[in-house]
Order: sequence, then C-alpha cells, then structure tokens
Amino acid sequence: QVQLVESGGGSVQSGGSLRLSCAAASYSQYAMGWFRQAPGKAREGVAVIQRDGSTIYADSVKGRFTISRDNAKNTVYLQMNSLKPEDTAMYYCAAGPPTICSLASSLYKDWGQGTQVTVSS
Repeated sequence: QVQLVESGGGSVQSGGSLRLSCAAASYSQYAMGWFRQAPGKAREGVAVIQRDGSTIYADSVKGRFTISRDNAKNTVYLQMNSLKPEDTAMYYCAAGPPTICSLASSLYKDWGQGTQVTVSS
C-alpha cells in the first residue's frame, strides 16, 4: 500500500492558479493520477502521469492543467492555471499499476485524503 498526502488546495478567484502536491513513499513504480469530486457528482479523472512521464488529461482541463512528477522527491504535482468555478471540488491523488494509462478511478487502489479547491467567480 502506498501512503499519499496531498497539499496545496485553497480558495482562488476565477482565472487564478494553484499547485497541488502529492507526496508518496516508494511511488516510482506506479502510475500517478489526480482525480476530483464535486458535491453530488461522481469522482472524475483529471490527469495521469505514467512512470515514463507520459501524460493524459481530461478534455475539460487540457491546456490549463499540467501534471508532473519529481522522482527524487517522490512527489507528483498538478499545476492548475486559468481556474474556473466548475473546477471547484475535492482533489485526490491516487496510485495505480505502472501500465495504467487511464482516467478511470476504479483502476487505482491507493488514495490520499484529498485537498479542497474552491474557485469563486
């Protein structure tokens, strides 16, 4: 089991930026993803980065969000720019098998506790 700890959430105005961080022990062999869940909605995949650095993004965040990883620090980041009110949600970091190339949350078995992102108009 991989322990994951997210940080960096907060409240910003529309158009602002935030950077989320996810610290994990022994994560280098995993694919890492960011997911979000708004009240009353299903959890959705935002971005995934594989062990080799390959990335995939949800259409709703392409061009605005960037996922990256620093293997030396065992940390995954989500840089969020041009934030919109519809980005408001609890954001979760997750780890999955290294071959994963999917935004489907059911494929990821280890999850962090989440960090809240609130974007006001």
